[in-house]
Amino acid sequence: MVKRVIFSLSLGLAGGVVLSKLLKAKRKAKIAAQDPGLRNWAGNLIYSTNQVHYLASLKEVKTIVRNCQKVRALGSRHSFNQIADSGENLISLQMMASVVYLDKAANTVTVEAGMRYGELTEILEKHGYAIHNMASLPHITVVGACATATHGSGIHNGNLATSVSAIQLVNAAGELVTMSRQKDGDQFNGAVVSLGGLGVVTKITLDLVPTFKMTQVVYRNVPMRALQDHFVEIMSKGYSVSLFTHWENQNINQVWVKSKVEEGVPTVIEPELFGAKLATQKLHPIEDQSPENTTDQLGETGEWYERLPHFKMGFKPSAGAELQSEYFVAIEHAYEAIMAIEALHEKITPHLFVSEIRTIKADELWLSPQYKQTTVAFHFTWKQDEEVVMQLLPLIEEKLAPFNPRPHWGKLFTMAPEVIQAQYEKMEDFRQLLRQHDPEGKFRNEFMDKYIFSNEKKPA
Repeated sequence: MVKRVIFSLSLGLAGGVVLSKLLKAKRKAKIAAQDPGLRNWAGNLIYSTNQVHYLASLKEVKTIVRNCQKVRALGSRHSFNQIADSGENLISLQMMASVVYLDKAANTVTVEAGMRYGELTEILEKHGYAIHNMASLPHITVVGACATATHGSGIHNGNLATSVSAIQLVNAAGELVTMSRQKDGDQFNGAVVSLGGLGVVTKITLDLVPTFKMTQVVYRNVPMRALQDHFVEIMSKGYSVSLFTHWENQNINQVWVKSKVEEGVPTVIEPELFGAKLATQKLHPIEDQSPENTTDQLGETGEWYERLPHFKMGFKPSAGAELQSEYFVAIEHAYEAIMAIEALHEKITPHLFVSEIRTIKADELWLSPQYKQTTVAFHFTWKQDEEVVMQLLPLIEEKLAPFNPRPHWGKLFTMAPEVIQAQYEKMEDFRQLLRQHDPEGKFRNEFMDKYIFSNEKKPA
């Protein structure tokens, strides 16, 4: 018999699966404060409708989906493009943010769609569990992050969607559909990174690993030339490694190394890394900002969820008012791609807060940028001048073109739809999966029409 431990999000006690009244009241107040303007997290995007359905039960989700001609689901509003937008109806499941059950036999946890990583991690830690990786921000929802293949770093770490073992969704007919890795095989690989097109995901199940402790240190100023022969070595210096640069002087400004602490194994922190010196004070990736909101560094041992993200849950993440774009190329092209971007440094640097370089392990998820290739990720955190940024992106995309880049689905890019579609060998299979669950296109929006369906093969 499968042993399940069920507990409340707010109390951590057996028997509860719903938010406490106090926590619900706080969430309602927060939602009300967000409503005016209905913008995304960064403020660069105004959604095309003010018709947002804040739902608190599966029954409500089924009813609203059944009664809407067009609808999309909102997560934490952390996308920088129109991937989650709708011209008619939006569904928010912020009120549905409970842990449903922790299965200690299967080592999985099932959560509702409104759950954020930062809320989940402390609960898992109390029960001796962890998730394999986290993004730089813990503020994002689990469902939204997985649907867009959001990631952390680590050559041996898949993106966040690779930990998904089951999903529950409401399809276009308002019917409940459950899919799992165990029973749905390769089709499940198409359903995980769904870009919101398959239906409204109401629950998601994640594979867990035993809890672990970590240290985090930062090295300052690695010359880019060291990456030519040592890129993989540098990116393998810890469980998760990130490089931060402004693309000035062919220099990596900071190297963040997050390492597991193994019981009984002494922690060794090297004083130098290919000429870079170990930082002696805590740093923010954007060096002129206070490090107060960043996770602890300086080699101090802490819990996994207090080291894997760059930013703490209780603080403003990153720069706040910013724009983001990100591109992935196969890891074997890492140094060539770095130098291709570096050639644009005079144009890029004045408009950049910071750029981050990470690695992500290959997977089998159809629309994952890591599908069948371990990648290097080039992330750009831009100052919030959208007109300038949208002029710079084609230049970066042109430089990366020889390496067949794939953009992050939730960030800004200008690549042609047919070019993106050609990067995904399972694109037509994905379209068929969407048509199976949404034959009339209820969950399609302008983004999906442009980047998924614009060049589909018509039936003979």
